[in-house]
Amino acid sequence: MLGDDGHQYGVVSMNEARRISDEVGLDLVEVSPTAQPPVVKLIDFGKYKYELQKKAQEAKKKQIVIQLKEVQLRPNIEANDLQTKLNHCAKFLDEGDKIKISMQFRGREMSYRDAGMRKFKEVIAQIEAMGALVESEPKMMGNRIIAILASTKKPTKGPKKDDEVKEEPKSEAKKA
Repeated sequence: MLGDDGHQYGVVSMNEARRISDEVGLDLVEVSPTAQPPVVKLIDFGKYKYELQKKAQEAKKKQIVIQLKEVQLRPNIEANDLQTKLNHCAKFLDEGDKIKISMQFRGREMSYRDAGMRKFKEVIAQIEAMGALVESEPKMMGNRIIAILASTKKPTKGPKKDDEVKEEPKSEAKKA
């Protein structure tokens, strides 16, 4: 039996261990049930659970989640619209997110899939130049071409809006 301060009580009976825990006002927790004899420890179980919860919360706070962002294109997209989509991709890559690029074909566009695939590969080449890595090659799935790209940069956490420092308006000139 162990105390919460590290004091070793030695081998004691279960009744004696319960009596000591009642005297000290702490909980009796079984640490190693398979050992012979079983090892128990005196701790404040509520405090112990609280500390575990805080550790888990702190670990969750430090963890960075990578999201999958989707950018949708059409085979007859104009140059300025494509540039806007590429700017969005660059922003997503800077944040460390993955990008799912999809090009959808409708109606007559289905007969020009090979031209759409060439354009799609050109777009992927431009995104790779920004610092992306192709995770899944372009695949034709029904009336869509889909590819997934990942950032080669480490994901960064942006500042939260709540954490931003707000400047207070300066008071008017002092009255004389």
